Amino acid sequence: MASPDKKAFALRVDPQLWAEVERLAAQELRSANAQAEVLLREALQRRGLKVPQPRGRAAPPAPKNEG
Repeated sequence: MASPDKKAFALRVDPQLWAEVERLAAQELRSANAQAEVLLREALQRRGLKVPQPRGRAAPPAPKNEG
């Protein structure tokens, strides 16, 4: 069941894209839902938007530079 302080919504995602989210989530020991939230936060931060961290949670690890 979702946390009461979270917004639930339906999201249609390409199955191959979601499979990659699930694969990454497993590598980082997160649920696919938590991984999707991390990815959304990272994308918004890269666009220069300040996204407050959820209450009572540590910041996610910095993205790895794959270059």
